[in-house]
Amino acid sequence: MTAQQLKNSILQMAVQGKLVPQDPNDEPASILLQRIKAEKQELIKTGKIKKDKKSSEIFRGATHNLPYAYCEQIGKEIRDISDEIPFEIPESWEWCRLSDLAIKEIKRGKSPVYADSGSVLVFAQKCNVKTGRINITLAKYLSDSVISKYPQEEYMQDRDIIVNSTGTGTLGRIGLYSDRDNPNNLPLVPDSHVTIVRVCKSISQYIYYILKWYQPYLEESGEGSTKQKELKADRIKELFIPIPPLAEQHRIVAKIEELLPYIERYGKAEEHLTTLNTTFPEALKKSILQEAVQGKLVPQNPDDEPASVLLERIRAEKQELIKQGKIKQNKNESVIITRDKIPYEIIDGKERCLADEVPFEIPDSWCWCRLSNVSIIQEGAGIRTYQYRTSGTQILTVTNILEGSVDMKKATKYIATEEYLDKYQHLTLNIGDIVSSCSGASWGKTAIWDYGDTVMLNTSTLRLRFFNDTAYNMYLYWLTKTPLFKNQLIAQLSGMQPNFGYSHYSKVLIPLPPLAEQHRIVAKIEEIMPMIERLTQR
Repeated sequence: MTAQQLKNSILQMAVQGKLVPQDPNDEPASILLQRIKAEKQELIKTGKIKKDKKSSEIFRGATHNLPYAYCEQIGKEIRDISDEIPFEIPESWEWCRLSDLAIKEIKRGKSPVYADSGSVLVFAQKCNVKTGRINITLAKYLSDSVISKYPQEEYMQDRDIIVNSTGTGTLGRIGLYSDRDNPNNLPLVPDSHVTIVRVCKSISQYIYYILKWYQPYLEESGEGSTKQKELKADRIKELFIPIPPLAEQHRIVAKIEELLPYIERYGKAEEHLTTLNTTFPEALKKSILQEAVQGKLVPQNPDDEPASVLLERIRAEKQELIKQGKIKQNKNESVIITRDKIPYEIIDGKERCLADEVPFEIPDSWCWCRLSNVSIIQEGAGIRTYQYRTSGTQILTVTNILEGSVDMKKATKYIATEEYLDKYQHLTLNIGDIVSSCSGASWGKTAIWDYGDTVMLNTSTLRLRFFNDTAYNMYLYWLTKTPLFKNQLIAQLSGMQPNFGYSHYSKVLIPLPPLAEQHRIVAKIEEIMPMIERLTQR
């Protein structure tokens, strides 16, 4: 149960007479209603309020020898309202309409004329804060030119109940104004977006909690278009109010206010737990991947062929491809060696220390290398709009690359097959390639290519291809998801918009394990990740 559900449950118990025990010595609610009725009659006589033509009296049918559970009398008309009464209440309680408790007409304020300064403040619905507080610092000044249009009874009073009455997101919100909320003691008038409910101060706190119980109903009771929903005053006036004896009202309020701090603490704990449940799985994924690339996820095996031998094989294979003209010689080819556990990089015969660049130590059987040492990095072509066709060879765009998968049914684009065969065959994707979006808001999304159809790279996409039996594409795929990988790209960013290519990816330093260990690491990651995914679904 959430904190809000718990609060709703407590209010539900309160309004049904189940939160505190009844006391047979309490003065019945019927006597309280008679006193309120007499007080209203006096206010009508003195002209302070107008007579309500719809004033009603609700009573149990049995008290008038009527065959109904509950009846309502308006003027001389009596009607059966048994089906309208929402629930049963204790015998010492009574039902009434909210309007019959009000000592001022329930209505909205006026549309104000604002000023930069003045002697009167305007209470707007934003002053009735979502957290249940009243924030008068958000109120603006009323222009002195219209003050005379506000009779004294329209000024807000201590213990007035506020109902936000317009706009989605705030409509139906209930607040209770107190003079303590107004430290400067400036007079307040409500604006046209709030409805004021004023009842006797002795029952105001209880009625406030009753309306808090009604709040979900009021939130759904707006009329009009989505953007202009309004809660009409009549909808508020006609609410059925369960009235306990006054002494019991005070016990109910005391019990609610005793419980609320516990609910607030429970709510904060719930929020904290929700945050943990939301962030923990993602943090755990990052932690697992970090352990993986540091050589801490699976044990090392001394019988594994060292990564240094693996890199020598890769270099030999690259030289063979260069001889065959399949790839070009990289003038800035990097070789990273280790002496006394300190890595050094040799480029064009010049050696420099990388001790300040490598972020952590790796096992002795591992090596540091550049991404370009273990893969062939290929950027996509800048295919122009005029080259697009309705059929032919499909083009991979950033739209097709999702996080961890590729969807070739999204925003399909084609180039003429003849043009592809003539100019772009080197951009063909093979099963097992890693594809990545490398610019714009979607940069960094990476997936393994597993489509059998002929598809070519487009602009803002990039392909990583690996040498046979030298590097495991799935290990490199998981590596691309680590902060180690992404932060090195970000560090090379020269403008505000991400736009990466071969020159950026080729410089990324990666920790390379022995090939056998790469497979063990991936197997462990793929064992753990589904478990973490299940955490997010709880």
